[in-house]
Amino acid sequence: MRDVPEWSGGARAGPTAGHADPDGADPGPRSGEPPGGGPVVLGALPLGGESRLLGCLLVAARPGAGFDADQRALLELYADQTAAGLEAAAARTLPARTEPSPRTGPGLLPRRGGAFVMTVHTGRMAADDSVLDLLGIAPDAFDGNVSTLLEHTVPDDLPALMAIVEPGRVVGDQQLAFRIRRPGGELRWLGLRCRVQTDARGAPARVLGVVGDASYLRPSVDDVSLVQRLSAALAGATTIREVSRVVVDALREPLRADRVAVAELEGDRLVVTLLDPPQPDAWPESWRSEWRSEWPDASCHTLPTLEGALREGHVSLWPADTGLEPGLAGIGPGGLAVLPLPAEGRTVGVCLVGWDREHRFGAEERSLLTATAGMVGQALTRAHALDAGHELATMLQRSLLPRKLPDLGGGTAVARYLPATRGLEVGGDWYDVIPLADGHVALVIGDVQGHSAGAATIMGQMRTAIRAYAVEGHPPDVVVAHANRLLVGMETDLFATCCYVDLDMEEGIAWVVRAGHLPPLLRLPDGTTLETAAEGGPPLGVLADAEYPMTEWGLAPGTLLALVTDGLVESSSLPMEEGMRAVRGLLAAADPADPGRVADELLAHHHRRDDDVAVLLLRYDGMRVRPIRARWAVWRLPDAVMHARRFTARTLRSWSADGALDMALLVVSELVTNAVAHTRGEVRLDLTLAGDRLRIAVNDTSPRAPVRAASTDWEATGGRGLLLVEAVSTSWGSLPLGGGKQVWAELTVERTP
Repeated sequence: MRDVPEWSGGARAGPTAGHADPDGADPGPRSGEPPGGGPVVLGALPLGGESRLLGCLLVAARPGAGFDADQRALLELYADQTAAGLEAAAARTLPARTEPSPRTGPGLLPRRGGAFVMTVHTGRMAADDSVLDLLGIAPDAFDGNVSTLLEHTVPDDLPALMAIVEPGRVVGDQQLAFRIRRPGGELRWLGLRCRVQTDARGAPARVLGVVGDASYLRPSVDDVSLVQRLSAALAGATTIREVSRVVVDALREPLRADRVAVAELEGDRLVVTLLDPPQPDAWPESWRSEWRSEWPDASCHTLPTLEGALREGHVSLWPADTGLEPGLAGIGPGGLAVLPLPAEGRTVGVCLVGWDREHRFGAEERSLLTATAGMVGQALTRAHALDAGHELATMLQRSLLPRKLPDLGGGTAVARYLPATRGLEVGGDWYDVIPLADGHVALVIGDVQGHSAGAATIMGQMRTAIRAYAVEGHPPDVVVAHANRLLVGMETDLFATCCYVDLDMEEGIAWVVRAGHLPPLLRLPDGTTLETAAEGGPPLGVLADAEYPMTEWGLAPGTLLALVTDGLVESSSLPMEEGMRAVRGLLAAADPADPGRVADELLAHHHRRDDDVAVLLLRYDGMRVRPIRARWAVWRLPDAVMHARRFTARTLRSWSADGALDMALLVVSELVTNAVAHTRGEVRLDLTLAGDRLRIAVNDTSPRAPVRAASTDWEATGGRGLLLVEAVSTSWGSLPLGGGKQVWAELTVERTP
């Protein structure tokens, strides 16, 4: 086996550029002046990663010897280990911020370290004397087996170490802090960094590693006790939520932290599993904007510093005024700790610990956080295996719910969804907000019977069907009746409840249809709350010919409309009547200026839930600028387009909106020509002016959507109409309608005084 390079510590790894030894000894040769004189080959390695560069490590070799591939890899690993030691030592010795920073010299480098090379499939290892000395093994007593070294490892740290050296689990670059017990009983912290080399087939063949003294990780007696309690608590945690709660309880109080977040890493997204405190206003704005369910999730690309820390893979400590991006600085303005959570050779998540006041990081905290990270990563992986069915159903339900609600003219809509905290399955609660034609919007909330992946699947089908029927232009009672017949025809044993509200955002008139669901709640502008007396029909999927009557209301600007599922107001210990009274009381006391906060307050009192909970709120503000509309029935005559153009010109002039008349007439000509030439039946022209936006829509009885020409051949006599419409309008499109379609285009117009 190849011999491994040996060094006695970072202070002697190469030229020190003239730094004096702390003990007063001669510092040795100057830079470029090798021992014994003569030229040398110098190597320079950066200390630190992309997110924080700490310095440079210089190493020297005789000409002709240089550095082979193994030595290069080991030196890179040693540079990473040295950077970690520098960061920890600097944090331990950092003076007040008003004093100058300490000079980085040999005294801050790891004093002891060594290298090893291990053959994966045989477990044979070549280690230099420094490694053996750290472990307390005499060189002549080492038999070359990795098992001999593992015998000295503290049992609690053995699983994490085995994950690196076992043949079937060796992957990528690894780093680990672990404890060994020397022959005299002394407990010592060591830092390990290693790199895997593969054979011609891509299978792991050898592991190159460096081991260094990590005494800066030596914990206090209190920290040892805390780690032991954390280990015991994690052993009993069987779900991801329980693991996250154990971590928050273990870290926030002992570290006096103001915020703790635990998140899993799914691809390039962080999926939060627990935040403490749970209130959205305690977290940065970028996190609140991603708050669509119980917890937010965000792309790692929006947090480049965090992305870099996860890539480097070791605990990062950021003091106050580091200059982090707002999404991180808002978590810990006084200091932020980032703990990548490793397991099975990869980073499975991250834990963020933040302080509001300026926080001074010490070596003891690094010890605690480093030990915590390894245990939590393993616990999360174990919880995933135990909780796989629940995670699959939860992922299915997340994908079926809308990720973002649309912006509405004349109102603001927010939604929240919470899964049940009991059982391993999820329910079929859903919600949706559907913009419709003529300034209408549909608000839908529903609940499929049962708690299973099947219920979530039916939920997705019902949501899609109701959205399709609504967009086609059917009235509310017809939409619900169609959805009922669809569910009956699916021959499933499940049924669903639903509440559908069609709201005219211009007039404030709402039409409500209930299918076995709770009635909506209203909070009037004066604070009065009402449980509306809306008529209802049976749940969906029960009777094929069921009728669903409509109830009409009028809403004043400032009214808050609340749609909820029964999980919010009913449980085994809470009768529905009492639950409805409690929700009405919360609505009456809430400030409707922030609907999102109102939704959070409704959910804040439900920590233990027997059922899923969905909440959909809309604050109706009314439209500041009322749209103006005009309609024209197009006659099927040879001069039909001329009459449509004349109607458009008269209308726009009467609206003082003839600033874009030529463009509007061009769009009308093309859309009406296509409808008359390619369809049969009634054709209608609709003009709508809202502010400076003119919408031109042509309705016909053909369900076939218009097709834009695939190629731009300007010598052709047909196929150019839609190209012209696209060129002159700000946007255009096609909507299906009951028995036909609508082709529309929007223009920006200037209104004349």
